[in-house]
Amino acid sequence: MVFLSKAGNLRNSFYLFLTAFIWGIAFVFQSMGNDYMQPFTFNASRNLLGCLVLLPLVLKKIKKPGFLSSDPNAEKQKISWKTTITGGILCGLALATASMFQQYGVKYTSVGKAGFITTLYIILTPIFGLFLKKKCSWTVWVGAAAAVVGMYLLCVTEGFSVSFGDFLVFICAIFFSVQILFIDHFSPKTDGVILSCIQFSVGAVTCGIIALIIERPTIDQLQNGLIPILYTGIMSSGVAYTLQIIGQRNFNPTIAAMIMSLESVISAVASVIAYNLGFLSTDQSLTGVQILGCAIMFAAIIFVQLPIENWLKAKKINK
Repeated sequence: MVFLSKAGNLRNSFYLFLTAFIWGIAFVFQSMGNDYMQPFTFNASRNLLGCLVLLPLVLKKIKKPGFLSSDPNAEKQKISWKTTITGGILCGLALATASMFQQYGVKYTSVGKAGFITTLYIILTPIFGLFLKKKCSWTVWVGAAAAVVGMYLLCVTEGFSVSFGDFLVFICAIFFSVQILFIDHFSPKTDGVILSCIQFSVGAVTCGIIALIIERPTIDQLQNGLIPILYTGIMSSGVAYTLQIIGQRNFNPTIAAMIMSLESVISAVASVIAYNLGFLSTDQSLTGVQILGCAIMFAAIIFVQLPIENWLKAKKINK
């Protein structure tokens, strides 16, 4: 049973790392997408595509005999529609809200500050989790603190000061933390694919309504930005967010947040490669301090995965 538990944790960690990897690459395509359309139009398009990608899988699942149930205490092979829809709406609203504040926040602050402040969800997740009676070991807190230091070295390139944009991005980090905790709560109780599909549909409708009101999107914008939309819609939304839901099932949400925060490290490396290949026009080279930040983040992730408390207990017993 211990072996199976460790294997499950390793599998969850791998799914979450794949999520971070896909999201990290997506930053390059998101940067390209901003050249063709406004933020809400882009977010609405990618969420809609993510929903459509998952829809055939959802339809296949719900056709199975006995799969649907109106009982919230249904058996594992069944799902509760009430729980699934509630979870999908809450996750979708949290995700859409976080994206909204992030997109507008970066207009009033530097990219470095926005990157650091957004990833404060690393430390906000366990803090909010305490209100839900979710305990964390000391190793998680040490790892979270080290990850924040790594993120600071990686992202912040100028004096730190609080501006209106910083405040907006901080709100974004709060809602990303909320979204992670929502997924932690609902993913063990329902089907991950259906939950993810509902989440994207809510995000698409929310962002789409705002885009129609303030951005007035056109068909030409969508056609010109088709490649960025395809990657972010299929891979970043449809695949990665589903992997997040599956990976977070019965897994410590704080460790999950730290693993997913590796997207910033991966995006930094991907941006350098994209610049050298001519996909980005701005030099994306990493400084020595930024490379140190990457190393600290990787060390923090490895640290929280090690069974240090078990080793200390075993050593104490042997004494």
